[in-house]
Amino acid sequence: MKQSPTLDNPSPNPYTDGMTISQLYSLETLNERLRGGLIVSCQALPGEALFGGEIMARLAVAAERGGAVGIRANSPVDIAAIRAVTSLPIIGLFKVDVANYDVYITPTVKDALAVAEAGADIIALDATDRPHPEGTTAEFIAAVRVATGLPVLADISTFAEGVAAQEAGAEFISTTMSGYTPYSPQLEGPDLELATRLAAELKRPLFAEGRIHTPEQARAALDAGAFAVIVGGAITRPQQITERFARAVAAGK
Repeated sequence: MKQSPTLDNPSPNPYTDGMTISQLYSLETLNERLRGGLIVSCQALPGEALFGGEIMARLAVAAERGGAVGIRANSPVDIAAIRAVTSLPIIGLFKVDVANYDVYITPTVKDALAVAEAGADIIALDATDRPHPEGTTAEFIAAVRVATGLPVLADISTFAEGVAAQEAGAEFISTTMSGYTPYSPQLEGPDLELATRLAAELKRPLFAEGRIHTPEQARAALDAGAFAVIVGGAITRPQQITERFARAVAAGK
C-alpha cells in the first residue's frame, strides 16, 4: 500500500525524483476547515499590475484576516510565497499553455508535482472533456493522485464532467470551468443551476466557483448546496473590479 507523505515522512514516490512533498492536512481536516467557508483565489498573470509572489502573499494574508478559510493560488512561485505567510489550506494549480491543447490548469503530472512541492495541500486541475496531453481525464486524475499523494480538485464545466471526475477519484469537484468551455452555459454570473444539480448528485464536496461577484451570490451558491465557495476576481483583481464600476458609471452618462 502506498504510504501517504506527511511533514515527517517525505513522499518516497518514484515520480518525485528527490522532491519533498509535505502534507500538512489530512483529507478529514481539509473537509472540516473548508466546509461552508470562503476560499479566496489570489491570482495574477504576467502583464497584470499585481503580478508577483510577494503581492499574492500579501493578498492571501488580507484574505485570511478577512475570514477566508482557504486560498487558491497559481504557480509554484506564488504558492511558495503564500505558504510562507499562512497556514490556511492552499488549493494549488499551475497555468501552463501546452501546444495543440486548450486545457491549461495543471495540464501535466510534472506541473502537479511542482505545485505539490511548492506547498499546496490540494491539486487543482482541468477535468473537462477536452483532450489532455497525458491521457484521458480519468487517467490524468489518477496519475496526479498517485504522483503527489495529495487530494485532487477537479475543475469541471458540466454536470456529466462533475460526475465523471468523482468516479475517477477526485476528492473535490469545482464548477470553475462552467462558461469557459464552448459547450457550457455562457453566463454573466455563477452557474447556480449546475451547482444545485451536482450538489444533489455528488458524494464528494462540491465547490462553487466562477463569476461570483457579490456576497449575495456567494451565499446563494452555498444555499444551492455547495460545500464551499471560491471567489477570485471580485476580491483580488482590482482591475476587474474597476472595470465593472467604470462600465456602470459610463452607462449612466
